[in-house]
Amino acid sequence: MRSLTVDLGDRSYPIHIGPGLLGRADLYAPALNTGRVLVVTNETVAPLYLDAVLAGLADREPASLVLPDGERHKTLDTTARVYDALMDERLGRDGTVVALGGGVIGDLAGFAAATWQRGVDFIQIPTTLLAQVDSSVGGKTGVNHPRGKNMIGAFHQPRLVLADTDVLATLPERELSAGLAEIIKYGLIRDADFLAWLETNMPALRERDPAALAHAIARSCENKAAVVAADEREGGVRALLNLGHTFGHAVEAALGYGEWLHGEAVGAGMCLAADLSVRLGWLDEAERERAVTLIAAAGLPTGLPPGLDRPRMLELMGHDKKVLAGRLRLILLRGIGDAVVTGDFDPEALDATLDTYAE
Repeated sequence: MRSLTVDLGDRSYPIHIGPGLLGRADLYAPALNTGRVLVVTNETVAPLYLDAVLAGLADREPASLVLPDGERHKTLDTTARVYDALMDERLGRDGTVVALGGGVIGDLAGFAAATWQRGVDFIQIPTTLLAQVDSSVGGKTGVNHPRGKNMIGAFHQPRLVLADTDVLATLPERELSAGLAEIIKYGLIRDADFLAWLETNMPALRERDPAALAHAIARSCENKAAVVAADEREGGVRALLNLGHTFGHAVEAALGYGEWLHGEAVGAGMCLAADLSVRLGWLDEAERERAVTLIAAAGLPTGLPPGLDRPRMLELMGHDKKVLAGRLRLILLRGIGDAVVTGDFDPEALDATLDTYAE
């Protein structure tokens, strides 16, 4: 097991990474409050891993709630089901919510914990690669609005992140690739040496080599933890973690949540961001090609889905949370490992990128 800490003073918490962690009562105990425990999961994950988690929490007699699976269920209506369960269990401010699942469950259960009685403790047990390297770390919680992804949410840090690498054995191939998108992102925005390692080790990652996966997860979490510690509430540098996301969120909203996985949309979005960076003269063509080649090698799309044109993309991108004073801001690249957040770009260059990828 490898462990690292997200350093946020008195709200710091550990991330444990390794095999066979789900049933380890010794890892849960320091993160649990004194009251009731509710495990929130979904109908795909529950048959595989719920019993192991309940066994690890057995001395607390935890309750559980199994929700439907899929991004389309990441809504306020589904959150209300969590509130109902919390009410049924009489879970008070001394209780703990445990999120067992991918990014949808982590975000939704975390949001319920953030808003239940103005905030109760929660634990993240991510069961997808994407959630292990990104969404479970950093305290962003929330649900979707029909016209925008994650528009309703709160910052609420977990007490513990438990990333059991054994669960990746049951992960579908598309989900594995979706997680690789967020891993590649860290190399592109701030860790050029890691990107070079990924270029060499992508075949091993796709074959689920345990050592390669453990290294990639730990390096990604180290990168994310450093950014979150520097800028917990996304006032500055943390926005860099959204490379490709403004484009990607627009794709997800246009298709209907769940048609493309989040990581697939981010993979395509990073290709658009690299293309726009070249058009602005910030990134050279060889660097763009490196990025696109690696994204393709991860099994991810490198362009927009058919029928999604520039006007529709611009409309949806205008709802992005990074819009300030009516001005769209994007995360772009000045080089491999060097990203910037900027609204200072030529709109005609953005139009050209969108038109090229819409063809």
